[in-house]
Formats: sequence, structure tokens, C-alpha cells
Amino acid sequence: MSSAVLAQSLPTAAENLTPGDIDSEHLFGFTEGSDLGVPGEAELEWETSGRLGKRLGRFVAIDSGLALKVPLTSDFRLAPGITFNAYNVGSPGTPTRLSGGIAGAFLESRFRLLDRRTGPFSLTLNIVPSYNGVDSGSGVGARSFGTEVGLLADYELIPGKLVAALNAGFAFASTRLNSGDELVLGSSTELAGAIAYQVRAGLFVGGEARYARTYEGLMLDQLAGQAVYLGPTIYTTLTPHAWASFTWSFQVAGKAVGEPGPLDLTSFDRHQMRLRVGYSF
Repeated sequence: MSSAVLAQSLPTAAENLTPGDIDSEHLFGFTEGSDLGVPGEAELEWETSGRLGKRLGRFVAIDSGLALKVPLTSDFRLAPGITFNAYNVGSPGTPTRLSGGIAGAFLESRFRLLDRRTGPFSLTLNIVPSYNGVDSGSGVGARSFGTEVGLLADYELIPGKLVAALNAGFAFASTRLNSGDELVLGSSTELAGAIAYQVRAGLFVGGEARYARTYEGLMLDQLAGQAVYLGPTIYTTLTPHAWASFTWSFQVAGKAVGEPGPLDLTSFDRHQMRLRVGYSF
């Protein structure tokens, strides 16, 4: 169900909501709900993610994406999009390097496997192939092809009031830097859980936890590092057709293979933020 349908229910008391009145997709921050909209109603979504803090030097990255989400049936959606980025990177003794612009493109496909409106919980398969013209770890020019595959599940613990979600994801990519001929192969996994509580009609607050691992090789060949993130989440409707969500996650535990320290600040960031704004029509 789209955010517009949720917004139109604002005059209704939250305690009178029933299963299916909530659009779960964006309630949880980095964790995503299983919903995918309704046929005949498209949605334009702008997503901006910020990443701060690496082991050596200054690292600030802003990754943005603009997607048009088009449900073709009640159980299948396509969402083409383009990505943008901006980097501010520097190490001790070297000048700060600034870069940015259009980065690449992606095509998200969602297939609903189970629906909580007719079953015990919802389950959706999410597949996102993409091309990126920038190496996300360093901000230098590159040619990177990758795919993310995720299973998105959610369940209404208290119908219309309290929603929980669980995501399991796998991603792989091949990257060739513009400055060289070496092909870098990598893959990753992530398990995320979140909960969101409706404090008043159209306003949800909650929290999420994520555990991520990164590997050398396309098929989880050699562990490179791991990290645990915790953070709060907030979602609100803005108008009958618009909504926004925000989260800020902190790395609270981690380990990079072969590196000192209690955190992995080689493969992962110290802070990760995400702001999403959507409009349905």
C-alpha cells in the first residue's frame, strides 16, 4: 500500500487501524519493509545517504539516488533510477580531494512472496543490478558493476501500531579503477532488524540493528571485515501524497582483518545516515 493511502488515514485514530493500513516499506531506515505500492499509482523517491569516518584521513561521502517506482501488479514492481555522489577525501600530508556528479544507474525489481494481509507475515524478494562510475570506498573514478539481492520480511506485532522487520542481503560487484587495469572483486552480506512504533497517526519512531560482513571475491571467498551498527529511525507523512524518513547509524563494534582496533574503519564507515523523501501520484 502506498504512502498516499497511509496519509489519507490520518484522521483515523491509530488504535483503530487494522493490518494492511500501514505501508511498511520506509518505516525503518536502512532496513526496508516488504510493501511495494499498488498498481496504477507511481512514486518518485529521492534517497540521500551520508558516510563519515575512515581509519586514515578525512572521508565524507554523500550518495544520492532518484527512483521512479512503478507497481505493475499487486505483487511485482519495477523501479529504474539514477545515482549521484559527492566525496571529500584526504589523508595526512596530502591535499583534500573533492569529486562528485552523476555516478550511475540501477533497476530495482520487487517480487512479493507472502502478504501479511492474508498470511502470518510479509516476505518480498528484492533484486537491484547497478552500474557505478565511482569506487564507493575511495571516491575515485571507476567502472563498477554489481547486484544486490535481499529478502525483506515484516510483521505487525500490534496491528496498526507496532511493526517489526527483518532483512537478509547479499551483494557482489566487480570494479576496475580508471587509473589501472586491476579488476577488484568483492561481495558482502548483511542482516538487519528493526522495529517502528506509531506515536501518532502518520508518525513512527523506532530503532534498528545491522550486522554486515565484507569479503574479497564474488562469492564470499575471504573475509575482509565486519561491523555492527545501531541507530534510531523516524518516519512521517508530510502531505496526503508525500512522506519522509531519516536514520543515523553508529558503528558500535567491528573488526578489520589484519588491522588493529575494535572497529572496522577500513571497509566500513563510523557513521552512516540516510534521508528519504517520496511523492506518490
